Amino acid sequence: MKAKAFYQQVSSPTERLLTVRKSKTQDRDEMILQYTPLIKYIAHRLAMRLPSHISIDDLISAGVIGLMDALTKFDPGKKVEFKTYAEFRIRGAMLDELRSMDWVPRSVRQKATQLERTINQLEKKKGRLVEDDEIASEIGISLDAYYETMKNLHGLSPLDMEEVQKRFPRLSLEEILDSLVDSEENDPFHQYSLKELKKVLARAIDELSSKEKMVISLYYYEELTLKEIGVALDLTESRICQIHTKGVLKLRARLKRYLEDGL
Repeated sequence: MKAKAFYQQVSSPTERLLTVRKSKTQDRDEMILQYTPLIKYIAHRLAMRLPSHISIDDLISAGVIGLMDALTKFDPGKKVEFKTYAEFRIRGAMLDELRSMDWVPRSVRQKATQLERTINQLEKKKGRLVEDDEIASEIGISLDAYYETMKNLHGLSPLDMEEVQKRFPRLSLEEILDSLVDSEENDPFHQYSLKELKKVLARAIDELSSKEKMVISLYYYEELTLKEIGVALDLTESRICQIHTKGVLKLRARLKRYLEDGL
């Protein structure tokens, strides 16, 4: 007797259902174990960019949820490796968790907004990139106090999601991630929105100083830490932090202006 026929005879529908569920649970658990090192790696790399009070364990837990979501939604028919798809889902789940925490205090947001406006207004007035001492003088604080403020603003996202979502109300993080891993089969509206957002980012980055461009590129695209960038550019980690934060503030100000002006 063939195994399949024997299985069908000795197993009731309920027993077969329980067997299938057990098999799926085992497969899921095995996948979680297999991808746990990847989840931890992404969580630790992300935590390097965040304030010390953010729990890595919370990021890892969110990453596991992202992996489970990837297991549920992955389509083998598309020309994307599961590992690539899972990485985007894991990172996306961690970013969602951070947004839900609202981990940037209101006072920090207010300082960031003040600096964004100051830098933007000074550059318009002088018609050039402005130096740190000029910014500090404009807002009425010492250069040391200015650098301390920049340090406290570390971890601020270069994208103001509220402004982006006002301009592209249907372009969620999940849809951005889907577009990145599947560039051929997407809703034309989302493709257009993502293309426009990338164009705005490119314009904003192009207006940064050469050093700011380098730090932003190494930090966000090459995923180096501030310490690693410091070694590469022969600058202190503290100085890299200042350059990074200033670049982020400029990006946020320019993006806001472009989005308000309708690109």
